[in-house]
Amino acid sequence: MYVILGLLVIFTGCPKTPLGGENTKPKGMMYFSFFDTVSYVYSYAGDTDEEFKNKCAQVSDTLGHYHELFDIYYEYSGVNNLKTINDNAGQNPVKVDKELIDFLVYAKQLYTLTNGEMNVMMGAVLKPWHDARVNAKENPSQAAIPDEQTLLQASLHTDINSLIIDEENQTVFISDPLASIDVGALGKGYATQKAADLLRQQNADGYVLNIGGNICTIGKKPDGSGWKTGIKDPFNSEQFAIVLEISDVACVTSGDYERFFTVGGKKYHHIIDKDTLMPSTYFSSVTILTADSGLADALSTALFAMSYEDGLKLVNQIGNVQVVWITTDGVQYYTDGIQALIRK
Repeated sequence: MYVILGLLVIFTGCPKTPLGGENTKPKGMMYFSFFDTVSYVYSYAGDTDEEFKNKCAQVSDTLGHYHELFDIYYEYSGVNNLKTINDNAGQNPVKVDKELIDFLVYAKQLYTLTNGEMNVMMGAVLKPWHDARVNAKENPSQAAIPDEQTLLQASLHTDINSLIIDEENQTVFISDPLASIDVGALGKGYATQKAADLLRQQNADGYVLNIGGNICTIGKKPDGSGWKTGIKDPFNSEQFAIVLEISDVACVTSGDYERFFTVGGKKYHHIIDKDTLMPSTYFSSVTILTADSGLADALSTALFAMSYEDGLKLVNQIGNVQVVWITTDGVQYYTDGIQALIRK
């Protein structure tokens, strides 16, 4: 375990694009339609234009499908999605696609794995914070945080056991009428992994997916090297805190510097501590490297709201997970495997 104390050269956030080598000329495709973010597909594999186009079309279809399933704000013709489930809370079970069943089963497993830190039933608490952030953006002079009583009442409706999944009949039911699902800490990473799995099934090698900063590398570059990926400095957006060379792994960061609003000169970000019901104050960013993008997404949020000691204990229990932590005062921690990946 390496610990770097007192430095203001800080780690955080996987970048908008991987940093290629000098002679790397990948094919690339950009999308704006998924998960309210920009998505990229890169190929270093030497595919023909037609091969690359076909693979991109399949990635796009996969991301689009999960985007619709995981949407909590909009419904889509012929699709019962998370909004449909939330709208029927306390009323009726909802028949859904098997992909959504599998996802929610996995989400409940992650709840257990993270001791409740990754809880998709936090929707009742996250909604007032979301609404406050939207209001602050639209009416800065009226920006305000949710009041304590609202949050305390909402916290009574976050029980994971209110999410009832009937795998045999393929239905989902929220038994608490005031509870709701929010998968912002998991959905994008899970969908990214499904797209990566599809590419691997086609023996793709030398591909990079960057879905709104959720990076998933598939294989290596033709010369056998990996991709240099900069982790953003949360205190200086113009520089990277650290550059890592990665291959065949997912890289996901949760940080306090992208989605936030300000009230009375104080910044309030979007990662809410389940115990305080306020934005977590342990770290400015947490970056996870592991084989599965869904797990990386979930752990980046879970560890963000845990002490360094508890987070380290958890990743050691899971295994095959590397982490870069940056505290709010610039202290950097990282797991043993990070040292071998650092590049200048």
